[in-house]
Amino acid sequence: MALFSGIFASSKQRRTERAGFELYAKTVAAARTPYYFTALGVPDTLDGRFDLVGLFVALLIRRLRHDQPPGPALAQAMFDAMFSDMDVNLREMGVGDMSVGKRVRAMWEAFHGRAAAYERCLAAYDETELALVLARNVWRGEGGGNPGELARLVLREQQHLAATPLTDLARGEVTYIGLGGANET
Repeated sequence: MALFSGIFASSKQRRTERAGFELYAKTVAAARTPYYFTALGVPDTLDGRFDLVGLFVALLIRRLRHDQPPGPALAQAMFDAMFSDMDVNLREMGVGDMSVGKRVRAMWEAFHGRAAAYERCLAAYDETELALVLARNVWRGEGGGNPGELARLVLREQQHLAATPLTDLARGEVTYIGLGGANET
């Protein structure tokens, strides 16, 4: 069925899917900034990298979901790109075909749970609560790191993304302010 949906997809749908993949790739690049792992102490592990990518993806999806069309379609395309990438990465890591679906589903559930927790903090612009949620999710409640600084940076990114024109995002163009105020990607 997926083969036929690709054949019959409109050029608008294909542009949206392409933009979603481009937004996802740029978001992953921003989430992999070494500063988060070195200065802030985010665990440089598979889980730590997944959590940062999920955090950044949740930020941009939140921005897109609350916008006019094609915002919601871009949010869905970005989500689809993320989980397509997770599937490919698991396979490249040697996870067997029979286990990939279960692992992707667990990642999907983890992402949704975290995104919902972030949503509450972002909507309230609550830096203190966001730092607690980040400590629980990114650092898995094990202490260490600097969730307060990450929360501050995330709120700055949220403001920056809110000011990004939807026309740019629809073309797959996104920048992140990064760490010193200069554009990251």
